[in-house]
Amino acid sequence: MIKNLLALLLVICALAALAESTIYYPRPESASDPRAAYPMQLLEMAISKSGAQYRLQPSKYAMQQGRAIREIEMGSGLVHVVWSMTSREREQQTLPIRIPLDKGLLGWRLSLLMQLNAEQFKNIKSSADLRRFDAGQGHDWPDKQILEANGLPVIASTTYDGLFRMLEIERIQYFPRSVLEIWGELELRARQGLQVDSYIALHYPAALYFFVGKNNPQLAADITRGLEAAIADGSFDLLFHQYHDESIRRAGLDKRMVIELNNPLLPAETPLWRRELWFRAR
Repeated sequence: MIKNLLALLLVICALAALAESTIYYPRPESASDPRAAYPMQLLEMAISKSGAQYRLQPSKYAMQQGRAIREIEMGSGLVHVVWSMTSREREQQTLPIRIPLDKGLLGWRLSLLMQLNAEQFKNIKSSADLRRFDAGQGHDWPDKQILEANGLPVIASTTYDGLFRMLEIERIQYFPRSVLEIWGELELRARQGLQVDSYIALHYPAALYFFVGKNNPQLAADITRGLEAAIADGSFDLLFHQYHDESIRRAGLDKRMVIELNNPLLPAETPLWRRELWFRAR
């Protein structure tokens, strides 16, 4: 009897250990959303280089950014790590891993337009010129607050797919997307009559981080250790260039009118002094 109980306890302990090593990340909002591929591969790389034993799994349900952040803040166990643009609020809610996964490319923005409006930004020279157009953004995205803080009108959507529909019906006139995102989205939605604006780029300092719960400092330490190891051995840069060099080339940032915007949400702790972590267009 005692042996059976001991065996059962061992099984329970083994299952508990397995459960603790399973790390859930947010399932993408849309099945056609290409944005998760790079951060997922970088997370897998960080875990593998950390020496820790974790198994990565998508959350049971799709989650918008705001919902995923709240689940991490509450420690619900539905999601353990999320990648998102940083902000003061998000760094108060969670434990940020202050290594910009995107080298700041999230703050370099081109605009999706309808092909019929391809020339609408031809004579734009400043943010003041942009104020007669409505931009679209997710209702819980930091970008929405950044654009609004710079005096740019924004119409929000509660869903990612809804933003493309708003553009189609001209509820909005442009949809600013990062250099990281825009080309994949254009290809996936080629039949919707979209194109990338040829004339301007918006830029504000921004960083895409991994975030975990404040009750999970060990996971933060493990991911940090893995990312720093990847930076040191060059595999971080190799993956970055593999995913993003073509997008940067296509963006032609050196040929565009760059409109600089302020980012009032950027925390003071952002490691802008670590030059090796940031992309520079010029």
